[in-house]
Amino acid sequence: MSGGRPGLLAGLDDLSPAYFALVMATGIVSLASQQLGLQVVAAVLFGLNALAWIVLWVLSVLRMLRHRRRFFGDLVDHLRGPGFFTTVAGTAVLGSQCALLANAYRVAVALWVLALILWVGLTYTVFTAFTIKEVKPTLDRGITGGWLLAVVATQSIAVLSALLATHIEQPWKLELNFFALSMWLWGGMLYIWMMSLIFYRYTFFPFSPGDLAPPYWINMGAMAISTLAGSLLIVNAPDAPFLRSLLPFLKGFTVFYWATGTWWIPMLLVLGVWRYVYKRFPLRYDPLYWGAVFPLGMYAASTHEMARAMGFDFLGFLPPVFLGVALLAWSAAFVGLLRRLAKIARPV
Repeated sequence: MSGGRPGLLAGLDDLSPAYFALVMATGIVSLASQQLGLQVVAAVLFGLNALAWIVLWVLSVLRMLRHRRRFFGDLVDHLRGPGFFTTVAGTAVLGSQCALLANAYRVAVALWVLALILWVGLTYTVFTAFTIKEVKPTLDRGITGGWLLAVVATQSIAVLSALLATHIEQPWKLELNFFALSMWLWGGMLYIWMMSLIFYRYTFFPFSPGDLAPPYWINMGAMAISTLAGSLLIVNAPDAPFLRSLLPFLKGFTVFYWATGTWWIPMLLVLGVWRYVYKRFPLRYDPLYWGAVFPLGMYAASTHEMARAMGFDFLGFLPPVFLGVALLAWSAAFVGLLRRLAKIARPV
């Protein structure tokens, strides 16, 4: 560039559709901090998250207006398209923060409506496009852990619905709980479909260090947020007769989701060592790393909520450990973001 103009908008065409993972990660680390008594940390992250959500929406709208071909091309791309689901999850997580940290339930309801509209639009745009495209990539080139962001988006709406149901009167309380249950079940089914394909890709196609992108941590994060949604439904059961009748099912599947997510943690750590230590893959800031921070914070929050809902006090040691790791990971990613912003804003 010339004339000393900052390069921020010049790189707008290449803005990752998955950048709202920053909002997802910051939001859930904030909520987990609030659960464990770190009120100041939770409040600071809440403020940062609201600002990040606004900035990312402005940048996303500008990108759509200025770079339409690239924007809509990403929307129907097998690798980049699922990243748009971070807008749904980020919006719903911010709504959960508004409800739990600020008691701003009207704002939370507005964000719930926006998240739901985005979810419907993206679900039936992205997956319809993937279905009818005439030229498609092979499985090993077309699917990543980022596809599971669709599961996270679905479960994030289930979580916010369950939270709002506790602060609304009948009959909407019953209907919101039923909607939360339906989204929870659909998210679980979607995970089974997608994870089958991802695991098949893992084990039957060549796998290079470059293929192990940070969104593969969503393998665990999708199950962690499913655990959180299930735990909230268990807590809400006294106010919804149909949930009381389903309690054994809710508890069984919530533990099932938690156990599946827990299984992924050692596997992902081993693959991370293989990528960065054995294969010496360079560790540089990438917006996709926010998709790895989110599962860590979500595992802390979901384990805490499950232990509370089901009386699993013996799991009490896990949330503080994972929150500590999540805070470190968030800090590292945030420093990387600041350095990236400083670099692209520097006059050329």
